[in-house]
Order: sequence, then structure tokens, then C-alpha cells
Amino acid sequence: MTLEEVLSIIDGKAVSGDVDLQMKIQMACGADLMSDVLAFTHAGTLLLTGLTNPQVVRTAEMSGIQAIVFVRGKYPPPETIKLAEQKGIPLLASRYTMYETCGRLYQAGLPSCGLFDLARKTWQEAFGESDEPSPQP
Repeated sequence: MTLEEVLSIIDGKAVSGDVDLQMKIQMACGADLMSDVLAFTHAGTLLLTGLTNPQVVRTAEMSGIQAIVFVRGKYPPPETIKLAEQKGIPLLASRYTMYETCGRLYQAGLPSCGLFDLARKTWQEAFGESDEPSPQP
């Protein structure tokens, strides 16, 4: 999905001045806890959040987040916009709640960041177990 399609689906606006609307997004994640973003997202993810401070951009950079959507009608302060432009991370905005913004994108076919698959893989690597349920005695 492109950022242009994302903006259309969420009735959004570009916050950043120079957004590549043809940028491809692979998946999305909605979170206000940046520790969850660090732990559970993948490169190529679109982050939806209600947090507008510069730490969101720093977290996005470390996680390989492709772009950020601010939900609930929030608009970031100038220092957040400036940092995002320096880091090349596009900022978008939606007037809808996180729940509705995520739902619109999911309904349009944008998958989640695969937390279930990540947790299953981590479990298998740690314990050497398959997905198959254990046989019952």
C-alpha cells in the first residue's frame, strides 16, 4: 500500500513538507508505548500513535519504521517535525481515533506487523517446539 492510499483511506493529511506519496508500506502497528514498538515491529511498518514528541521519531528510526501517522487529530510540535525531516521519516495525521484509523487500514488490506508470527518464532527458537499442540495422554 502506498502513502497516497493510506491518506485516502484515513482521510488524512501530510504533516511533513516533502512526502513521497508513492512510498510503499508493508504493514501497520498502532501503539502509544514506544517499548512495544521497539519490541514488536518490523522494518517497513507504518506506525499509528497518539504521541507527538520527538521520542516517537527516534523510536521509529531505531525500529525501521517507514512513516508515522498521528491519530486523534493530534499535530506534532515543530521539534518533532524537524527531527522527522532530518531522519527522512514522513509524518501524516488522521482526525480519527487509533481504533478507527487502524480499522480502516486493516479493512483496506494493510496487515498488522505480525506480532503473533513474531511471538511464535521467538517461542520456537527459545524452546525448540513446533506449533503443533502436544498430544494429550
